[in-house]
Amino acid sequence: MHAPTRTALRIERDDLSRPQVHALLEEHLANMYELSPPEQVFALDLDRLRAPDITFWTAWEGEQLLGCGALKQLSVAHGEIKSMRTPRAARRRGAGRAVLAHIVQTARQRGYRRLSLETGSHPDFGAAQGLYASFGFTVCGPFGDYVTDPHSVFMTLVLDDSAN
Repeated sequence: MHAPTRTALRIERDDLSRPQVHALLEEHLANMYELSPPEQVFALDLDRLRAPDITFWTAWEGEQLLGCGALKQLSVAHGEIKSMRTPRAARRRGAGRAVLAHIVQTARQRGYRRLSLETGSHPDFGAAQGLYASFGFTVCGPFGDYVTDPHSVFMTLVLDDSAN
């Protein structure tokens, strides 16, 4: 018996208008509030993800939404990863890795020298931290407007160290 063939994963820039995307972001925000104190949830809602300094992508297999992620410009040389999420029902299919690779590639194309992120310290964030580490992200101190907090883990990836 043959395994069913899977449709190729496609990543597309998203305007945040589709109901599937709204549902995934609602799941994301709800989960963040389950795992972190309210004042330590830095996930963005729909309106904040539509800001001009943020580019948002979704990953699809056919008509099934498998994940999302965003890139926020902090400066001409520094970007921040935001809203990385795979639906609970569709994990372990490579969408998170594909979205992250797309974001890193875009950051390089934009000429960023550094790409950073904030994630949670709760054990449920371990898989995400492992994914970021597999791309070369390392733990760092707070960046941007963040401050040191026991509920946050900050990670960064140097994209161009020629200035150092």
